[in-house]
Amino acid sequence: MPEISLTGLVIVAAIAFVVPLCLGLLPALRVPSVVIEIVAGILIGPAVLSLVEVDLPLQVMSLLGLAFLLLLAGLEIDLDRLRGARLRSAATGFVVSLAVALGIGLGLYAAGLIEAPLLVAIILSSTSLGIVTPVLADTGDADTTLGQLIIAGSSIADFGAIILLSLFFSGDSSSVGSTLLLIGAFVVLAIATGVALAEAEHSSRLSSALVRLQDTSAQIRVRGAFLLLIGLVVVAQLLGLEVILGAFFAGAVLRLLDRDEMMTHTGFHTKLQAVGFGVFIPFFFVTSGIQLDVGALLAGGSALTLVPVFLLALLLTRGLPAALYRPMVGDRSSLAAALLQATSLPFIVAATGIGMDLGILSPAVGAAMVVAGLLSVVLFPLTALTILRGKPAAPDDPDGLEHASREPEVT
Repeated sequence: MPEISLTGLVIVAAIAFVVPLCLGLLPALRVPSVVIEIVAGILIGPAVLSLVEVDLPLQVMSLLGLAFLLLLAGLEIDLDRLRGARLRSAATGFVVSLAVALGIGLGLYAAGLIEAPLLVAIILSSTSLGIVTPVLADTGDADTTLGQLIIAGSSIADFGAIILLSLFFSGDSSSVGSTLLLIGAFVVLAIATGVALAEAEHSSRLSSALVRLQDTSAQIRVRGAFLLLIGLVVVAQLLGLEVILGAFFAGAVLRLLDRDEMMTHTGFHTKLQAVGFGVFIPFFFVTSGIQLDVGALLAGGSALTLVPVFLLALLLTRGLPAALYRPMVGDRSSLAAALLQATSLPFIVAATGIGMDLGILSPAVGAAMVVAGLLSVVLFPLTALTILRGKPAAPDDPDGLEHASREPEVT
């Protein structure tokens, strides 16, 4: 058996443990852990200390981390909320985002700053739903009109960006038409899998077994979710599509399946989050930091100046559609919505990696986009929280005490 070094795994696992612990000990430091994890990856990687190289064990753990990240993103999509006026508003907003992003991408391409305007446009049109939702929950706005509009818009942005990335930038695709057919076949297969699983769970014998085994050492539902995740990722790969599509749809299928009105598995999502955020996802972010080409970013030229350009582009691309919310929530809340919708990082990290693998995105431009995403996660949610906390009190909360007593917990 060939000898494999596990030193890198130990170092990254130590960072994954120390980062949230330090943030817990310093509650005044309102920085999302993902930002510190990526920065820590930069420090231990070739750019600074050269302590860790991305070997096979780290590659496997990072890939599983990305898969779990997209699985949990798919779990966040609530189709019950994507109906009627909300769906129309969210879809219109995403179309506006794409138009703005494509204009920015073409402008940067004409200036000779980037080589793939469509890829950059797709990256700019995404939103980190997993960051936005906790912010709204912490301020008590998740179930308000504003919160529902933001969640709907972010859900469409997450879903749309992944579909578009798979459509136009799947490595094995020969044409958009053939890729569209492959995506259609994959979606049909994913839906058929969900229907089959739902029908199987209607069996009283199987359902009884699942209930009996779900909280034992078997953790049968978690194992089933992992099987579904790996299965759809493999199918996506076999079809020449991106693994992120398979992982995202695995989460969406689980979301549709997890509708047990008897509430016999209320801890299912919590268990998946524990496995994802507790084990695999930190490896993805730390490894992404290790692979970030900081040298290319700092080597001179226009790369470093692209960081504020991309940050502003994120705000314009995802922020401008929030103007559609003004008639329903007012100016102040629509500004907060603009900032939250412009918050993006996980998709940027994944998509820039795909672009660099395809050779259409330079390491310097990819690093600039990731750094802009880091800044968006640090700056935009905290600014939005300040705006939301300054809103006039709701009629059923005349003193504003409910909002004032909450502490933001951005993770």
